[in-house]
Amino acid sequence: MAKAGKVYDVIVVGAGPAGIFCTLNLVKKGLKVLLVEKGKPLPQRVCPAPAAPCLMCATCSITSGWGGAGAFSDGKLTFSSQVGGWLNSFFTDKELEKVIEEVVETFSEFGAPPGRVFGSNLEAIEELKRKAIMADLVLVPTQIKHLGTENCSKVLESMFAYLKNQAEILFNLEVKSLIVESGEVKGVITNRGIFQSRIVVLAPGRTGADWLRREANRLSLTLTQNNVDLGVRVEVPAPILEPLTEPLYEAKLLYFSRPFEDRVRTFCMNPYGEVIREVYEDVITVNGHSFAGKKSENTNFAILISTNFTQPFKEPIAYGKYIARLANLLGEGIILQRLGDLIQGRRSTWERVGRSVVKPSLRTVTPGDLSFALPYRYLVDALEMLKALDKLAPGVYSPHTLLYGVEVKFYSSRLKLNKNLETEVKNLFAAGDGAGITRGLAQAAASGILVARSVLKEFKAV
Repeated sequence: MAKAGKVYDVIVVGAGPAGIFCTLNLVKKGLKVLLVEKGKPLPQRVCPAPAAPCLMCATCSITSGWGGAGAFSDGKLTFSSQVGGWLNSFFTDKELEKVIEEVVETFSEFGAPPGRVFGSNLEAIEELKRKAIMADLVLVPTQIKHLGTENCSKVLESMFAYLKNQAEILFNLEVKSLIVESGEVKGVITNRGIFQSRIVVLAPGRTGADWLRREANRLSLTLTQNNVDLGVRVEVPAPILEPLTEPLYEAKLLYFSRPFEDRVRTFCMNPYGEVIREVYEDVITVNGHSFAGKKSENTNFAILISTNFTQPFKEPIAYGKYIARLANLLGEGIILQRLGDLIQGRRSTWERVGRSVVKPSLRTVTPGDLSFALPYRYLVDALEMLKALDKLAPGVYSPHTLLYGVEVKFYSSRLKLNKNLETEVKNLFAAGDGAGITRGLAQAAASGILVARSVLKEFKAV
């Protein structure tokens, strides 16, 4: 192995929620930690073209940097072991719920406002569950604390202010490969040299999914393919969904389509929020968020269709990117279409969008026809879901409803991990969305805590 500079106890790859929470718990016990991040510090994470076509920066400031993609999320903390990942494959619900409580407490410790915990009115939830069943929907009740995008960023800044004096943090540093000798990790090779450590924690987030998959294949690590979620982001006047968002904030609803029996779900509901664009490497996708102190007139949410591919196809991420690229090609980025235009088989134009009751909160879009980008199966599923939702919240299936596409959730290939979240390489651990074991803020942070506990056991064993 080539010479390196400092030697660390632990190198953490990725400064998203998983990496940050892992580092927080390691430095408390006095370990010498290097936290590396390919993006920028939070104050420097500024999109150079927020109101223009995406410039496709090599490292996207919206999805990479301190706080990861979660930095500009609306900070929804879900109090559930069943939502936001697959950690319940390794831990009991009771164990997970206790760790998620610790996540919430840590956010509060670093300045998160007290806020309301949604989903606590059991009587209202039971009534909504009953109404959902009558609409062929399944309501998955969860308790949620909403921080707001602006408060989420403040908390992450506070965490950085603490950690910069407790650990070494390097930005604009990209890990090229892992150093593994005789089945044991020894460090990382980066664009700025070699860094050695006894233990490496992989927490690269979804933007590092492809890199992690390539490294896993190079090291002959076992991977399991997660599903790919594809669909559209829906925007409606906020009062239409208020019967759901007032008691729940985010209504998590499931539907099984009639012709295909596909699993269709709502995702990332943002009351009085805004639609935003995201960039994952070479594709532009759509997302949404909401602030605590600033409100729009609309509520947005995603309708996602889950697909688990079987043999011989093994590239769900490549498939999702292919669909996203097609939409990008047709719309020079994100396509916007009125529901009424989609039903009538015609493209939307700015003139037609201007006649809509709903005014788009995202303007860097191209009015067009989503049926040229999304496969027939996905369109049928999404329209069925909207019709079912209209029974629960009349007004959703309106000609004025806006659809943005495409929305794709790239769930990383899942690394084979033991109960300590350690890979098949000794002393190489993995956490968060990049490892394919979480897909949300609370569980990603929880995975960081759980990995830190396993790492600390390794040091105690010596």
